[in-house]
Amino acid sequence: MSIGGSDPFADSAESRSPVRRFRGRLASGVTVWTAGSLEDPAGLTVSSVMVGEPSTIVGLMNDLTGLWDAIQSSGAFVVHVLESKDRILAETFAGLRPSPGGMFAGLAAEESEWGPVLAGNPNRAFCRYSKASPAGYSQLVWGEIERIETAELDDPLVNFRGRYRPLAL
Repeated sequence: MSIGGSDPFADSAESRSPVRRFRGRLASGVTVWTAGSLEDPAGLTVSSVMVGEPSTIVGLMNDLTGLWDAIQSSGAFVVHVLESKDRILAETFAGLRPSPGGMFAGLAAEESEWGPVLAGNPNRAFCRYSKASPAGYSQLVWGEIERIETAELDDPLVNFRGRYRPLAL
């Protein structure tokens, strides 16, 4: 038995779905979506996001998540764009990293009419839920962007080949 090297539980490259392998080759920005309230917050890392005109945002997410339930209940959500410094945050909200006390534990967040606003992530869109449509095992969640806040962003976090990493410019 060896320590390190490879994950004995990981699927071999040959056994992975060709669609999954193709998807892994598409680099995408990493966001955290939040909804609900500070008393009952929900959040999820979402990398499948599109923004279109006029003021439309679309995200792909599993409909078994607490975030999906919170969006349906509240009718609103906040999309936070992550920077490379936010890799641990992305892993936490993706459920890849343990978070005693919940994913919002220890995070500075503020209440808004759209959902919890993560204080350390100044690039964000405040959205009103408009509709959803099934997409395989997931939902395409559509929203209307009602407000945007932007700040300098030189080092975004991207998802590529199943890993969160900085964008090398």
